[in-house]
Amino acid sequence: MNPRAVERGPADPTAGATHTDTGAGRGAGPGAGGRLAQVDALRGFALLGILVVNIGYMASTYHGSGLEDPGFASPLDGAVRWFVTVFFEAKFFLLFSFLFGYSFTLQLDSAERSGARFAPRFLRRLAGLFVLGALHAVLLFPGDILTTYAVLGLILLAARRLRPCTAVRTAVVLFAVTAAWYVLLAVGVHLAGGAGVDPGAAAEAERAADALRGGAGSVIGEHLRQLPDVVFLLAFFQAPAAFAAFLLGLAAGRARALGDLARHRTTLVRLQWAGFTVGLLGGVVYAHASLVRPGGAYQILALGVDVVTAPLLAAAYAATVLRITQGRFGGRTVAVLGPVGSVTLTGYLTQSLVCALLFTGYGAGLVGRVSPPAVLAIALTLFAAQIVVSRWWLRSRRYGPAEWLLRAWTTLTRPPLRRAEGTAAAVPAVPAAPAAPER
Repeated sequence: MNPRAVERGPADPTAGATHTDTGAGRGAGPGAGGRLAQVDALRGFALLGILVVNIGYMASTYHGSGLEDPGFASPLDGAVRWFVTVFFEAKFFLLFSFLFGYSFTLQLDSAERSGARFAPRFLRRLAGLFVLGALHAVLLFPGDILTTYAVLGLILLAARRLRPCTAVRTAVVLFAVTAAWYVLLAVGVHLAGGAGVDPGAAAEAERAADALRGGAGSVIGEHLRQLPDVVFLLAFFQAPAAFAAFLLGLAAGRARALGDLARHRTTLVRLQWAGFTVGLLGGVVYAHASLVRPGGAYQILALGVDVVTAPLLAAAYAATVLRITQGRFGGRTVAVLGPVGSVTLTGYLTQSLVCALLFTGYGAGLVGRVSPPAVLAIALTLFAAQIVVSRWWLRSRRYGPAEWLLRAWTTLTRPPLRRAEGTAAAVPAVPAAPAAPER
């Protein structure tokens, strides 16, 4: 499995982007104590990216093996693989990790204002995330990252007093050290004569597909068999980058960067330029190595390139969505992406459940039998359905089902799920667009 490809999980799914963390409504701008609508929209966009990547791993056991699925080798199949690898893989878990760090600062501020003890509640939140993540990994999708977030959250809690500039510097060092590790590993593989794709990869992919098409016991058994490799990849490859993104989110939250976007317009434009040039070029290198020259020193070197360029492309995506929310189409964007973005934990788990029903023996058992274009179409259809259902659900309820469950455990209370009569959620508001046109 490509150690940086699987996107896996949501940002801190239990905390809304609020200034009070009440979770009881949307809309107001910064300082008003309501949800930051633009952050919900950004979460919704990130959830789409997570789905587009993860569904590829659930639909084909060849995905990430370095081999092309022999059943789907048409030019259109190849074009979809390139599209997903360049624009989606290894980008969206960084975006969600950034949002985890950002939400963490909002929870800290909320606890300070209310006089509540933050650490015990946050530790219960992390414990809840870990349990949900473990169940998710065993039952639905081994490529879970909620457990990793729970463990990294302990380090973030210890680092919560870092100054923004120190957090940014530490994040940069983590990205640089991780990239350097890949470079050294690539040199070692090259000097050893190269590695190449495992000769038994095809047989292993077919064996895994047969297991996943079996009954519930066979599916769970295959997930358990994959878990040691997934844990290794998460711990030594994705976790450093994810924590670096945590720290960038921590710094941005301290600066209230997403609550006053007008003040940071120049920064957003610069992120777009850097991401859609250097970041996109890195994505092309990463895709070429993964799809054309997998398994050797070149692919490992490309992973190192991706470590330093994927954050730029992820930042460009974020900057683009945030600028759209402030422009002419901001209201529509927030209305579409905001509701699904405010229930990301429920959305993430639902995606895995639906995909498990489609591709494993829990349901249709279609693993290895659906072409990449059809898989992408399924992802887009599923996300469109989530947009509709999330909007309907939140009209009369405060939280998604999974968010409510985790909040109840975190607070050791039974929070009200339904909204009081006459307090149905409105479409999140966004700050008024500037009088001058966007450039």
